Amino acid sequence: MNCSWLWRICCGFAGVVLLAGGIVSADPLRLAATTSIEDSGLLAKVLLGFTEETGVEIQAIAVGTGKALELGEAGDVDVVLVHAPALERAFVEAGHGVDHRAVMYNDFVIVGPNSDPAGIRGQTNAVEALARLAKERATFVSRGDESGTHLKERELWKTASMLPHGRWYREAGQGMGRILQMAEELDAYTLADRGTWLAMKSRLSNLSIAVEGDSRLFNRYGVIAVNPAKYAGIGYPMAKRFIDWLTSPNAQRLIGDFTVDGEVLFHPTTQDLP
Repeated sequence: MNCSWLWRICCGFAGVVLLAGGIVSADPLRLAATTSIEDSGLLAKVLLGFTEETGVEIQAIAVGTGKALELGEAGDVDVVLVHAPALERAFVEAGHGVDHRAVMYNDFVIVGPNSDPAGIRGQTNAVEALARLAKERATFVSRGDESGTHLKERELWKTASMLPHGRWYREAGQGMGRILQMAEELDAYTLADRGTWLAMKSRLSNLSIAVEGDSRLFNRYGVIAVNPAKYAGIGYPMAKRFIDWLTSPNAQRLIGDFTVDGEVLFHPTTQDLP
């Protein structure tokens, strides 16, 4: 296997390529991971940790959860690391994936300009906060990319019985890091996973957390091997090895110890998922 496969995917989806250093195996593991893990800096640690312990190279692409699952459904990757529980269950139930495990969790936060023109800072009800943003026509930047974050945002708007539209609502089709930069530049609000926010907040002087603490903002990450019975050429043994490693005490310790300025970005958790 050469890198032409990875190059074609990156050209097609403008993903971010990460190569784990160290010993190169004959058949690298192909991983599609959500951009929030990459933007937070955790993905690079995971790739390096796995390669150091196993000698297996990972060829990884960072895309939104929806795109990652599409790659898995097409048999273009061996394993996916994503955060959209409903989509993950549908992926497994449709026969595209096996060995579905929980890996870690954090939560989402609504961030916005320090001046808080919509007056939502300090609220703990995310749905009411979004409804106020819509009423005030406060600029909001959406991922707009079928990522786990975008799906959570749509779920919240649905709960608020609203379909956001208009010049104030901007769908960017970008990863989490770029969305936060755009919110900074536009004096806008956005929904972000806490991990990426913590990793980037020192570079975002105009933004701060406006809303947090709503139980509906819970954000769980899962890992799934692509079903080898459905696709020829899937590297299932290495995918299973990666899942076993990622849910092992060593990897879970690595996740829990990953901090920025003393703050934990992700909390480890392992369990079999239905």
